[in-house]
Amino acid sequence: MAPHSTATLIGSVSVVLWGTLALLTRLTGGQIPEFQLMAMTFGVAFLLMCARWRMQGHSGVQFIKQSPLAWCIGIAGLFGYHLAYFKAMTLAPAVEVSLIAYLWPLFIVLLSSLLPGETLRRQHIFGTVLALTGCWLLVARNSDGFAWAYLDGYLIAFSCALIWSSYSVLSRVVRSVPTDAVGWFCGMTALLALVCHLLWETTVWPVNALQWVGVIGLGIGPVGIAFFTWDYGVKHGNIQLLGTLAYSAPLISTLLLVLAGFGEATGALIAASILITAGSLIAGRSKTRAGTAEQKREQA
Repeated sequence: MAPHSTATLIGSVSVVLWGTLALLTRLTGGQIPEFQLMAMTFGVAFLLMCARWRMQGHSGVQFIKQSPLAWCIGIAGLFGYHLAYFKAMTLAPAVEVSLIAYLWPLFIVLLSSLLPGETLRRQHIFGTVLALTGCWLLVARNSDGFAWAYLDGYLIAFSCALIWSSYSVLSRVVRSVPTDAVGWFCGMTALLALVCHLLWETTVWPVNALQWVGVIGLGIGPVGIAFFTWDYGVKHGNIQLLGTLAYSAPLISTLLLVLAGFGEATGALIAASILITAGSLIAGRSKTRAGTAEQKREQA
């Protein structure tokens, strides 16, 4: 498999892992404060990378020395996104916040066209909008509708979409920064989240083994490995296809909840499955020749 395709495949692992977010969060019991949970899970992610460094026979200290730009992108992306997301959740209904925040894959497709060697095609837009429609159809089934009273929350949710899409696209600008550096970004994010927790929240520890499984699972999967594989994918793979594939995460999440007995299959789930799959196929097909061209440029 070509390096470009391999990187895309690695990046798509993140989408699958993000699909486990809702189920693992449900296992935590839902009582742990947001910033405490963020500090714990990003702390686990940092320890996960430390274990990798240990196995390689070093401490990973050499990855701390990155440019100020790389650090700004990393911290703004990981900590900034979650800070804005949690704040939006306090100002507006969760469903509407999720609908707006999930504009980020579409923004990735649009913004990535500004990168060297990338071209925005009609198929990209059509495929991504199709997948977005499926995502909204899935998430909006419990929506009470948008209301002007929650405008502040909506605007902050919109900033979430801009923050994460910008982080993903700008990661390509600093593609020389190794993915191991993301381990330090996770560590700093955990530290900042801990500060926020101590300032604004009351500590609530998991009360049983199942809740600990949820916390550790979040740190290893959707917060840990997912951010590492996403970093590698957007830096070296097909970023526009990855943006479209990201709409599969809420679909995977819903399917897992149904299989675990926390939800039920509906017509909206079936329709969303068709739309998201079709959108991903269209976006992926439109990029095939462009991906081949990029491989040739990299080989040159």
